Amino acid sequence: MEIIKKFFLFIVGHTYSNLSRLFLRLFAGIMFLQFGIRQIFHYNEIATGYAGFMGMSPEASLSFIVAVELLCATGIILGLLTRIALIPAFALMCYIESILLDPASTDALQHISFAPGYPVMFMGIFMYMFLAGPGKISVDYLIAVHLDRDREEDEILEEA
Repeated sequence: MEIIKKFFLFIVGHTYSNLSRLFLRLFAGIMFLQFGIRQIFHYNEIATGYAGFMGMSPEASLSFIVAVELLCATGIILGLLTRIALIPAFALMCYIESILLDPASTDALQHISFAPGYPVMFMGIFMYMFLAGPGKISVDYLIAVHLDRDREEDEILEEA
C-alpha cells in the first residue's frame, strides 16, 4: 500500500511539462514535416490537379504551401520562434480543412495528402502549443535566458 501511495504522490508532485512539450513539438513537427516532404516528392503529380489560391498559379501556391510546411515544421521541432511558426501552420490547416469540407473540391481532394480529421488534429495541437509555449527544452528558451542575462548585466553596469 505504501508503494502505491508513494507512486501516486510522486506522479502528482512531479510534472514533466517541459519534457512533454518537447515530445509534442517533436511529434507534431515531424508529422507536419513528412507531409511537406511527401508533397515535394510528388510535386508534379499534385501541381497538375491543384487549384491555386489567393490568385496564385497552382505551382506557386503549392510551392508556398510546401515552404510553409517545411519552415514551420522546422521551427516547431527546434523550438525556434515557435509561436510565430505556429500561426501560418494553423492558418494552413484551416485552409486545408476548408478544402476537405468543400464538396465541390473533389479534384483537389485527390491530390491533398491530408486525410479528413488530420487538419483539425493539427489545429488542436498547434493551439495548445501556442498557449503553453515551447518549454525549457527549446531554442526559444535559450534565447530568452541569453537576453535576460544581457539585461541583468546592463542593469548592473548602469548602477555602477
